Amino acid sequence: MTANDLVQVAVYLAVLLALVWPVGRYMAKVFADAPSRVTRVGAPVERGLYRLCGIHAGEEMDWKRYALAMLVSNVLGALAVYLLQRVQQWLPLNPQHFGAVSPDSAMNTAISFATNTNWQGYTGESTMSYLVDMLALTVQNFLSAATGIAVLVAVVRGFARHSAQSLGNFWVDLTRATLYVLLPLSLVIGLLLASQGVIQNFRPYVDVPVVQASSYTATTKDATGHDVSKTVPLTTQTLPMGPAASQVAIKMLGTNGGGFFNANSAHPYENPTPFSNFIEMLAIFLIPGGLCITFGQMVGDRRQGWAILATMLVIFVPLALGCIAAEQAGNPALHGLAVDAHASALQAGGNMEGKETRFGIAASGLFATITTAASCGAVNAVHDSFTALGGLVPMWLMQLGEVIFGGVGSGLYGMLAFAVVAVFIAGLMVGRTPEYLGKKIEAYEMKMASLAVLLPCALVVICTAIAVMTPAGTSAVANPGAHGFSEILYAVSSASNNNGSAFAGLNANTPFWNVLLGVCMFLARFPLAIAMLAMAGSLAAKKHVPVSAGTLPTHTPLFVALLASVVIVVGALTFLPALALGPIAEYLMTAH
Repeated sequence: MTANDLVQVAVYLAVLLALVWPVGRYMAKVFADAPSRVTRVGAPVERGLYRLCGIHAGEEMDWKRYALAMLVSNVLGALAVYLLQRVQQWLPLNPQHFGAVSPDSAMNTAISFATNTNWQGYTGESTMSYLVDMLALTVQNFLSAATGIAVLVAVVRGFARHSAQSLGNFWVDLTRATLYVLLPLSLVIGLLLASQGVIQNFRPYVDVPVVQASSYTATTKDATGHDVSKTVPLTTQTLPMGPAASQVAIKMLGTNGGGFFNANSAHPYENPTPFSNFIEMLAIFLIPGGLCITFGQMVGDRRQGWAILATMLVIFVPLALGCIAAEQAGNPALHGLAVDAHASALQAGGNMEGKETRFGIAASGLFATITTAASCGAVNAVHDSFTALGGLVPMWLMQLGEVIFGGVGSGLYGMLAFAVVAVFIAGLMVGRTPEYLGKKIEAYEMKMASLAVLLPCALVVICTAIAVMTPAGTSAVANPGAHGFSEILYAVSSASNNNGSAFAGLNANTPFWNVLLGVCMFLARFPLAIAMLAMAGSLAAKKHVPVSAGTLPTHTPLFVALLASVVIVVGALTFLPALALGPIAEYLMTAH
């Protein structure tokens, strides 16, 4: 690893930590039970929206009504996305005259964007019209992110309230997350990205002459059905256009990750400069990090939020440095061939395969770990081209349950499930009923927390097994052996943890993969959210337990270490056998 790598990581973390504090305090005011200066400013707009939609803002919901509203909202959103894709050929803002998306691909995409996964089996610039991009995909980018925040806020209220039967109003939380958090931040990020060259227009695609003409060989059938090869001159190329900046801003802030173009943030129209790359990385962690501060503010103990944030950093930073170090060390298979892989004034060194030269190894490795830690899914490099150990890191970050920052809202409520498990284990050690934030953790809460922790793990191992035993699953793999297994394991891990990033090398736009991954994405999002709301409903009804000599402090370095250990042990014990068959086996084969 070079000094440049370390400086880039240090600068990123310093700027991030400087921003999460004010952003977190701001969001705490937005979601406070009492009116604040922030919500008073937007109150007329809120009242207008509630009146238009027939929402009674003062009406509180118990956890069942809250979960039902969340589920209905997202299912209707998914249906709207599906229908818009199926009829896009008859709708305006389709200058390229794209036809209807196939039923299985449209279903997969609708679930993907409604669940905040944004897994894409299609090629964006050759499939979706501008109208579908804006009205279906971008709108869902806002709503799915706002849903995650709303569920988190309800869960936090479960810890903060005492002897209560309600968790707030889902429609109010959804509206405030969109109106006060996502929209203003998206506007700022969108303008910053546009200033760097990210395109925002409605022009048809443009044909331009290539700098250096070339040719390729095309094979066609003649009248008798025989193959005929001919040389085709290549003198022009087509440049895609479209309203990219507005979608890229919310895809990063909402940890959605769906690229406007197929190459996602490796495309120069989505991510043209090192500064735009830094903004995008910062936007991914900004809200998930800020929500840790919001959590501390809402439960009345700021130290609790810092403890959760510290736990995330304790796991994230070593893994990010490990990924960068593996890429900077280069491909071990080339070490015996006298290839110069050392960084110098003339080259970046290391493994530059699949990476953009304008970003280099540090920004590519850091981006890969940020996007897989935060359930974002945007990519600025080809993860399939990472070294075996470099690719293992982003894969494992997803398999930890997307709780290291994780998706907006969903990452933190997933981490709170791990915190409940951690205090339960600590309670077993000393023979006392576990407590967390003044609430006794009993059998019901443990069942819900265990369901939230284990469901994504079960989906990954079961669906990976189905894929590797099915010809339709293995036929989509581009590479044989251990690397091909990694491609399957990565795809299922990405869908089952609502990440959405792609390893590449897997032809996932087939009926088998569209259905399998669609089921994974749906089950990884909504049952988990409902389990956490059920736990929050139970906690809200309980009385506050005063701190005693037997209470485990949950704001100390000891608890941070305990919580980090629980997260890592669950991930290690569950996925070590699968990782041994994929990236670990590949490393051993290339290293020797």
